[in-house]
Amino acid sequence: MEDDGLSAIMSERRRLINLAYRLLGSLADAEDVVQETYARWYAMPRARQEEIESPGAWLTTVASRICLDMLGSARVRRERYVGEWIPEPVPDSAEWTTGRPAVDPADRVTLDESISMAFLVVLDSMTPAERVAFVLHDVFRYPFAEVGEIVGRTPAACRQLATSARRRIRASRAPATPHGRRAALVRDFKRAWEAKDIEALVGLLDPNVTATGDGGGLASAELHPVEGGERVARFFAGLAGGAAGIVLLERTVNGQPGLVAQLDGVTEAVIAFEVAGDRITHIWGVRNPDKLRPWRAD
Repeated sequence: MEDDGLSAIMSERRRLINLAYRLLGSLADAEDVVQETYARWYAMPRARQEEIESPGAWLTTVASRICLDMLGSARVRRERYVGEWIPEPVPDSAEWTTGRPAVDPADRVTLDESISMAFLVVLDSMTPAERVAFVLHDVFRYPFAEVGEIVGRTPAACRQLATSARRRIRASRAPATPHGRRAALVRDFKRAWEAKDIEALVGLLDPNVTATGDGGGLASAELHPVEGGERVARFFAGLAGGAAGIVLLERTVNGQPGLVAQLDGVTEAVIAFEVAGDRITHIWGVRNPDKLRPWRAD
């Protein structure tokens, strides 16, 4: 029976990682949250564990509350962050690598719309309570009564939080573009970038496109977003001119077509795109090495 209980507890790990990643936008932080959650479970006496009717619900509540606390402190940390902060990108599960040995497949994040870079960036603009209420209810389908217990507010208040968050998502959501078209646009961008073809790049970019980089003070990146088709095109053409030996690879980034820049086989940057119709509207480039751990083989 003890083995069955351990198996049931550990089977929650994948879901908890998925939840914590969406709440925090950082896989490293999500792993820390889940580790702390399990540490609290095993710190309880066995008799107390057996009293808990639904261990899965207990684990979810604890993990969510830890995330809520971390989101509050994250806002303070962001004030000291060098340059722009972008959520940590994650690769497709088929390409998953990590610096930690013997990675359990349960650690892989399920890739769907709710972890696209565009979605995570909007989540990051929300208040901690909005984010937790929205993700728990709209993504993981928890009833507001349970969300309220986790967030420490009434179900009605949580409903209002989720409604506010939903408005933000709707306001930012681009018209749906087929996956194949997204992939083709990213491929064309890659070719134009490699060729330093400014005219071709401009033709692929929305006139109001924004390109944001994240070096975290540990790698070179623009401290502020670059805006406008012409400026973004010239910016990337300039990068290509000064990047001898860099190889661009087409990869799945947070469930969407993206690019990885490698130097001597080591990932130096991960680039995510948002597409509306036939144009690229947002580009996010992550260079902070702390956020590239899943993309680098040990």
